[in-house]
Amino acid sequence: MGSNQAAVSFLTNIARAAFGLGAAATLLNASMYTVDGGERAVIFDRLRGVLDKTAEEGTHFLVPWLQKPFIYDIRMKPHTFSSISGTKDLQMVNLTLRVLSKPK
Repeated sequence: MGSNQAAVSFLTNIARAAFGLGAAATLLNASMYTVDGGERAVIFDRLRGVLDKTAEEGTHFLVPWLQKPFIYDIRMKPHTFSSISGTKDLQMVNLTLRVLSKPK
């Protein structure tokens, strides 16, 4: 009878420890975010609004449920504009303009 009660007590302690570790892992996962290469993150804080500093590449921490990262792609993007036009001597000319744009 005593060993049965000891086994139940041991399993109860294991369940409590597992629940605590699970809660801690969930909180840690909710408080981390990753910014990949070619991206920046703008942090919105529920108390102070949008923060002035942007987060660069890497793993960063935030206060869960109070701050939220918005991740933007800042790589150069090509935009191509094509047009077919005729000349005075009735020849067709294909014109292509390529513009590279990068957000600030």
